[in-house]
Amino acid sequence: MLIFAYLDLLNVSIMAFFVFFGAVMVALLMGISFHEFSHAFAANALGDPMPKTLGRLSLNPAAHLDPMGTVLLLLGGFGWGKPVPVNPIRFRNRARSGMAVVAAAGPLANLLLAVVFAIPIRSGLAPLRTPFEVAGFSSWGTSDYLGLFFTSLVIFNIILFVFNLLPLAPLDGFRVAVGVLPREPAQLLARMEPWGPGVLFLLIALPFLTGVSIIGKVMFPAVNGLVSALVGT
Repeated sequence: MLIFAYLDLLNVSIMAFFVFFGAVMVALLMGISFHEFSHAFAANALGDPMPKTLGRLSLNPAAHLDPMGTVLLLLGGFGWGKPVPVNPIRFRNRARSGMAVVAAAGPLANLLLAVVFAIPIRSGLAPLRTPFEVAGFSSWGTSDYLGLFFTSLVIFNIILFVFNLLPLAPLDGFRVAVGVLPREPAQLLARMEPWGPGVLFLLIALPFLTGVSIIGKVMFPAVNGLVSALVGT
């Protein structure tokens, strides 16, 4: 469980726990909202007014947060926002490539947020601090807690970026892959779409059943590399 995994922070530093918890909440609210807004923005820019008509061209979290998806994301690290309805027939360019652009806009929004939140750390205004470092919290000052806040924001937005680019339906990476691959491989991949949610659920459940996380083995080298590149370590 995402939050429960760090409850032992309460035994070490109440302040560190609430700073971390606050960062998680901000990351979820901003990350999901900006992610879904960017889908809507890209679709509208390509000529489909449906997202705007339905009120999805907004940064208001209430327009994008799915209650169940948000709770599961908070507790388990896996969840979703409200999907943005898109009509690719209205796109000014080809529907397949247009859908790839719309799909890619969401994860790229999370990458952009991570870049922005990394600026205080990279510039030296706040130190790099993670929840795993709080054993020495007794010597922490305000800048350390600020570093923990920004570091957590960077990490969670990079996780959202990498996870959503996995080429499995219903994730954005599936639509990106279908849109950028040559026609025959794209058609083959598209025929696998009905199986995507089941495969994704199995991969997410696998660590709880076997202790082996295939998604983790795929994601976390990329997550760690991107975080290091952004904060300059």
